[in-house]
Amino acid sequence: MAKSVFYSFHYKRDVHRVQLIRNINALEGQQILNPQSWEEVQRRGDRAVQEWIHNQMAYKKAVIVLVGQETASRPWVKYEIEKAWADKRPLLGIRIHGLSSLGSIDRQGANPFNEAAGIPLFDPTVKDMRGNTDSRATYNKLVENLEWWSGQGVVRS
Repeated sequence: MAKSVFYSFHYKRDVHRVQLIRNINALEGQQILNPQSWEEVQRRGDRAVQEWIHNQMAYKKAVIVLVGQETASRPWVKYEIEKAWADKRPLLGIRIHGLSSLGSIDRQGANPFNEAAGIPLFDPTVKDMRGNTDSRATYNKLVENLEWWSGQGVVRS
């Protein structure tokens, strides 16, 4: 298992879901910036964002893409996936659309990985008897599996 990981995610839409995952305390992830700090980094330009990503990813054992409804289309997520692949860091994804963010559950988003690469994308989403997403059961399944999943990343050969 990879105890020290870099979480890649769509900040604006999924930061609350990511905080839930960090609070599980199964893995050590990078510092999640508050909105003002993230805006400050972005305001300094693309080079500053790249530098922040490089610094945060530098000593991590794996990169976990936390896949929400819009994650696959986000430019910085794409950059982080490419960097992990180029650096030969274990890479995997976990779907998080079924976790509640301020009382809201999202639809499943697209797979951000090239299907041919064989990068695993785990889905803890649990449905109730009516076919609705059960956010609490989804969270519990994530808690049960997060540590093991973190060790299942694929490295570019």
